[in-house]
Amino acid sequence: MPKRQSGNKKNKQSNFAKLSIFQPNKYKFKKSCPLSVKGAPKIDYKNIKLLKKYTSENGKILPSRITNVSQKKQRELSLSIKRARNLALI
Repeated sequence: MPKRQSGNKKNKQSNFAKLSIFQPNKYKFKKSCPLSVKGAPKIDYKNIKLLKKYTSENGKILPSRITNVSQKKQRELSLSIKRARNLALI
């Protein structure tokens, strides 16, 4: 004799119960680096206006996860900021 499925609610789960907080996000997109695109300004310790964009109000260097700068450009940027600080330009 076949079992009736309609009355069995213990095995059924809603879609909400299947979702987990710890599941990876499938729709993650990456923004392009603003300093790597064509026509971007050159990173230089003398370009104070550019360097101030990538420093906080307290003078700390902003991390690349906030500014979306690539690792290579972030290293150049941090070196230029440190040079400008040393020469008291910032």
